[in-house]
Amino acid sequence: MRYVTPSREVLAETLMAAGPDSPTLCDGWRTRELAAHLYLREHRPAHGLGLLVKPLAPATDRAVRRTAEAAAAPEDYTALVEKFRAGPPALSPLRIGGIARNANLVEYFVHTEDVRRAGTRWAPRALDEGYSSTLWTELIKRAALLYRGVDVGVVLVRPDGPRHVARRAPVSVAIVGEPSELLLHAHGRRRQALVTFEGRPDAVALLESADVGP
Repeated sequence: MRYVTPSREVLAETLMAAGPDSPTLCDGWRTRELAAHLYLREHRPAHGLGLLVKPLAPATDRAVRRTAEAAAAPEDYTALVEKFRAGPPALSPLRIGGIARNANLVEYFVHTEDVRRAGTRWAPRALDEGYSSTLWTELIKRAALLYRGVDVGVVLVRPDGPRHVARRAPVSVAIVGEPSELLLHAHGRRRQALVTFEGRPDAVALLESADVGP
């Protein structure tokens, strides 16, 4: 839980500062829809199923909309964010360190940036070295899945040297950036991710047009 709890706090503070009706990078969601999603995924197990099982997605979407509508007023939005900040229920498996890290560390980082980078004025955060390295570890666990829809090879490269082959193919593109920026690119936040590409122009074009993300 070393980084999960502080990441939750940063996300809650970011949501509070933005207010209920600010834009996010999540398609169709304002900050109150995002706050609703974050609350529901920890307090309503069926919400998580709706994110994974396509036939259940409409019910999940309705739950998010209802919860967001109930949080339209500033005081109700504040109460919703505070419920998220308080964490999952006492008996939830998301209170177990390893499960919480796998489920929440990347989720919280990406959604924090979904709020921060939706506006016109933002700058990348200066992250603790240990936190950055942990994000890298989580990224390489998921990289093959996140780039499964790409028709070229993908190599993730950190400026300080480490690299990871996310997808193998006869022609590859290297994506270069800090772990946090690579993580955002891999989760489909391509326009906001501060990365560069190394490879043949046609291969780079294929990567940039591909379906990337969960």
